[in-house]
Amino acid sequence: MIDLAIIGGGPAGYVAAERAGARGLSVVLFEKKEMGGVCLNEGCIPTKTLLYSAKIYDNTLHGDKYGVFAENVSFDFGRIMMRKTKKVRKLVAGVNTKMKANGVEVVKGEAYIENRSQDGISIRCGEERYQAQNLLICTGSETFIPPIPGITEAGDHILTNREILALKEQPESLVIIGGGVIGMEFASFFNSIGTKVTVIEIMPEILTGMDTEMSAQLREIYTKKGIVFNLSAKVTGVNCTEVSYEREGQTFTISGDKILLSVGRRAVTQGFGLENLGVELFKGGIKVDEKMRTNIPNVFAAGDVTGFSLLAHTASREGEVVVNNLTNQADSMSYRAIPGVVYTNPEIAGVGLTEEAAKEQNIACRVVKLPMSYAGRFVAENEGINGLCKILINEQDETILGVHMLGNPASEIIYGAGMAIEQRMTLNELKKIIFPHPTVSEIIKEMLFE
Repeated sequence: MIDLAIIGGGPAGYVAAERAGARGLSVVLFEKKEMGGVCLNEGCIPTKTLLYSAKIYDNTLHGDKYGVFAENVSFDFGRIMMRKTKKVRKLVAGVNTKMKANGVEVVKGEAYIENRSQDGISIRCGEERYQAQNLLICTGSETFIPPIPGITEAGDHILTNREILALKEQPESLVIIGGGVIGMEFASFFNSIGTKVTVIEIMPEILTGMDTEMSAQLREIYTKKGIVFNLSAKVTGVNCTEVSYEREGQTFTISGDKILLSVGRRAVTQGFGLENLGVELFKGGIKVDEKMRTNIPNVFAAGDVTGFSLLAHTASREGEVVVNNLTNQADSMSYRAIPGVVYTNPEIAGVGLTEEAAKEQNIACRVVKLPMSYAGRFVAENEGINGLCKILINEQDETILGVHMLGNPASEIIYGAGMAIEQRMTLNELKKIIFPHPTVSEIIKEMLFE
């Protein structure tokens, strides 16, 4: 009898497997594709690799602002894509090494849940059958394909995040349907290397869920860089390379060499026998409690399959919660301080409540805002651009409710704000924390005294 069977080798699955194996549990992990899941193979890592190449190219082009000059600056799209593939393979190999080091049995193939009985949970993969005392479902999410007329007939002109990462040639023009995180990161990359980019977004602003003021500022920055944004626009059809959309009662058409679909993702709950367990679903994902338990004893779920917080770092923590509770270390999942990051140039990062969310929840808060130029390190490293930092403070008890930043390197700073929010630190408690100088992170401390 296996202690823990895990279906899915993404951030939730492989982190849980590593932690469980390290604590002496017998673990079998089923993965039908490559270890690392969408994040490592088709999302987080490959996109950040591409974005870093674009950032180097962009910085080199504008090096004269820093007294650095370079002639005939160019890039090789093929080599950029090859580097991306190389880095992904290296990290996938690293995950496999971790599994081996912690005694995790990795089974390549499609797992299928047959039943649950007194003898445990029966899982079939190929011709083999496995019995497990506990099951962790980490099947992740998939790209949502909206029912837009003409999409299926558009052939290879239509791309998702998977196909766009496999391009051999740079498109001259790209139409992106969806201005969320994925759409904006690809918009950033292709804009930096000279592709004509158009973003069509059904909502009034890009990056729904992020701080609206900063989303608007980022859009303005990229508008100046040449990206065309069509907001409050509903796509009505695709005809090969043409996209039709409606806005304010009028119909428009735009063409692009390639069209990227980036309108969201949905939990994968079909195709692996979930229905044989009687697991309860909620809003398209598997319903779980604060310990990541489903309604079926000894069956857990973590990661995108819950349909709640579709982020790799959330998934990893959820997997840890499962293993902690299985190994007698009482633990519960908290979503109070899940950082969100958009790796554009500049970056946006936020954690905790936004102003909009605070208003919806009728939470009275004081909002403090400062330009990023209040941090000496930011001034030293940036020419001709500024950013913004915002902090939300609860008016009743002065706890930190949210922190949001626009400016590099926001992604490397935001975790500190997350710690303050998770620990319910007050304004005065955070004031006593010593920040290293000079760093961009000092912008947070500057705001505390405003």
